[in-house]
Amino acid sequence: MKLPRRKFLHLATGAAALPAVSRIARAQAYPTRAITMAVPFAPGGGATAIARILAERMRVTLGQPLIIENVGGANGSIGVGRVARSRGDGYTLVLGLWNTHVANSALYALFYDVTKDFEPVSLFASNPLLIVAKNAVPADDLKGLIAWLKANPGKASQGHPGVGSPGHIGGVLFQNMTNTSFQFVPYRGSGPAIQDLVAGRSRPKNAP
Repeated sequence: MKLPRRKFLHLATGAAALPAVSRIARAQAYPTRAITMAVPFAPGGGATAIARILAERMRVTLGQPLIIENVGGANGSIGVGRVARSRGDGYTLVLGLWNTHVANSALYALFYDVTKDFEPVSLFASNPLLIVAKNAVPADDLKGLIAWLKANPGKASQGHPGVGSPGHIGGVLFQNMTNTSFQFVPYRGSGPAIQDLVAGRSRPKNAP
């Protein structure tokens, strides 16, 4: 199946993708064994939650177990790269997001090509971006938060799943629109970022 680049990038917003499958593999009975789905972010985030819900429904429909494998790092490109190197037989999938199949291909020199090495399977989820802060922040609403950020430039930090992720780009847009300044802290996924937010840490545990 060949898709125009624009259409593929639209589908990749929330699609599960797999390496291009050969005609021989497509002609065989599928599936006959367990399927692995790589989630290219650390456990605990929204992507993992979606993958686990999807995995259970696919298990019932396909009659085979679906194994979730979290492979975080580099805004998802490490996990996607692992799937790109796998056999194109449909038994290794990746939970593709806007980060992994749109932004990364535009920002980085990757050893794989998201439009040639993967086939879109299904658009199955979309999610909004939220601004969440600790209760200790002296602001009760967005207006108050913006006022506090302006009065304390550079003192706040925002965690995000990686450079070029929607969270990162959304944060930059927020700064530009509100004329505020705060630091960005990249994580291997949104799960670890939320854990540090709850714990009141401003840097990942493994940060230098």
